[in-house]
Amino acid sequence: MSTETSAPPTTPEPYVDVQRSPEFVALRKTLRNFIFPMTVAFFLWYALYVVLSAYARDFMSTKVVGHINVALIFGLLQFVTTFLIAWLYSRYTAKRVDPLADDLKRRVLDGGER
Repeated sequence: MSTETSAPPTTPEPYVDVQRSPEFVALRKTLRNFIFPMTVAFFLWYALYVVLSAYARDFMSTKVVGHINVALIFGLLQFVTTFLIAWLYSRYTAKRVDPLADDLKRRVLDGGER
């Protein structure tokens, strides 16, 4: 049960060629189109939580239900947001990034053919 795959190149030239290719540039742009906006959005969301905790103590200590206050809800939403972003990233890369990366990998393993 051997599956025949090409061995990776032993010299760096094919990788340098791929790095300079328009396909690789498109791959990086596609990845950045998700990563940068999500990073900025999450950082702003987290900064809002920290700033409100520091400067809007009365608002953050507002009781919502029983002993649960706004600060606790915001803190828990940080975890929810993290998992949501991870899930969205997984879906985004599966649809948009992985196909481009697979094509580039095949190109390198096939000896640099376009």
